[in-house]
Amino acid sequence: MSSKFSNDDEMDLFRQAMGDTRQIKQDKIQPEAKRNKQKIALDIEKRTVREASFYFSDTFEPAIESDGPIKYVQQGFAHDLAKRIRRGDFQPDLILDLHGMKRDHAKLELAELIHTAIKEHCRCICIVHGIGSGILKAKIPHWLVQHPKIAAFHQAPLEFGGNGAILALVDLGEEEAFF
Repeated sequence: MSSKFSNDDEMDLFRQAMGDTRQIKQDKIQPEAKRNKQKIALDIEKRTVREASFYFSDTFEPAIESDGPIKYVQQGFAHDLAKRIRRGDFQPDLILDLHGMKRDHAKLELAELIHTAIKEHCRCICIVHGIGSGILKAKIPHWLVQHPKIAAFHQAPLEFGGNGAILALVDLGEEEAFF
């Protein structure tokens, strides 16, 4: 075993200087590891997928009128909300364009749009699904009906997409929000 001291006199001098000290006990607490950006993004995506699968079921078939424009008002809200959306009383604060997206990806984007609208206090959102093969046009109203924060929706007026879009009102929990 090698010694840091060259002779015994130096070792004695060191012991005198240290006196009644004792060795520090290691507490073995490691500093918190920094999370990298990829892992944070993956966690956010997993949370969004979890929320989307929680709210939006593909097997649920709500009773929405199929004749005429698509419209819905959640129970407990003013019955004329759909009519007011159609008239253009509400302007969308956020717009989501789902053209060309597959159904599962569109479901995630819709969940993220609603989450963002709640977080940023946006009352009106516009979902542009297009007409195309009609898959998203049929599914989006069914998904919106299932979300508890969607107060009402109606087919968008022509300036916001007409037959290829839906305007939805998000319930922010504020009194007199839609009156």
